[in-house]
Amino acid sequence: MSNESIIQVFEGKNIRIVWNEQEEKYYFAVADIVQVMTDTTNPTDYLKKMRQRDKELSKGWGQIVTPLLFQTAGGKQKINFADLEGIFRIIQSIPSKKAEPVKQWLAEVGAQRVDQMIDPELTFQMAVADYRRQGYSDQWINERMKSILTRKALTDEWERVGVKEKQEFAILTNILTKAWSGMTTGQYKAFKGLTKENLRDNMTSVEVALNTLAEASTRELSQQRNPKGFEQSKQTAKDGGGVAKAARDQLEKQLGRSIISPAKASDYLQPAEDVDAKELTDGKE
Repeated sequence: MSNESIIQVFEGKNIRIVWNEQEEKYYFAVADIVQVMTDTTNPTDYLKKMRQRDKELSKGWGQIVTPLLFQTAGGKQKINFADLEGIFRIIQSIPSKKAEPVKQWLAEVGAQRVDQMIDPELTFQMAVADYRRQGYSDQWINERMKSILTRKALTDEWERVGVKEKQEFAILTNILTKAWSGMTTGQYKAFKGLTKENLRDNMTSVEVALNTLAEASTRELSQQRNPKGFEQSKQTAKDGGGVAKAARDQLEKQLGRSIISPAKASDYLQPAEDVDAKELTDGKE
């Protein structure tokens, strides 16, 4: 089955989620839900004691819990997940004041996905709202939204010409990125001091714009040249990145400095409390 690994935040705590495309439903990490509801530092031990208390839950545990692979920093690991119905059954066995808020949050997460499938524009609206909450400027958000659309168009084009493997996508992206920035994505992340963070979410607005230009140019060249598969797409990726490199060189000549910045999002984001204050002020106008 085709799964998408996601991390959502509830009251400041990460909850690992897997979207099962075939079944069209979410699976939630059982340990994460238990930790959110109980604040325990050892959810595994809590679950063990809970199953000893609730014999009916323990009896049906195999039908409630599904081990799924989830991408972690150390690679893919098997973690116990449960669908919405299963999570609600587990919540019944946890005496916690957070039961209702957690249930509401779970229902909202599921509803959001259904809404997004019906109206994909909602995905972008939610992304914009999330970026604003994190303190990104509207200018940066506009560039980032354009980059997401451009990236999707490029990967669709790569698939059209026969690029299928995930590793091939990564290699082509490295070629393209190095052509305009002088660094592979891994080197770029290291330059910014990033580890698990998303590189594009830590680019300045100018860096995002140039990366978008590189990807848009690569797509246009690919459509014109119609390369066959991965090997022929390498040169197209390099040439597309070269278009952005030329634009970068022109800008840097005018500025007299490099636009490749070691700054990451935490260095330039507006503090969250300032964002909230601005929203309150705007609301009074």
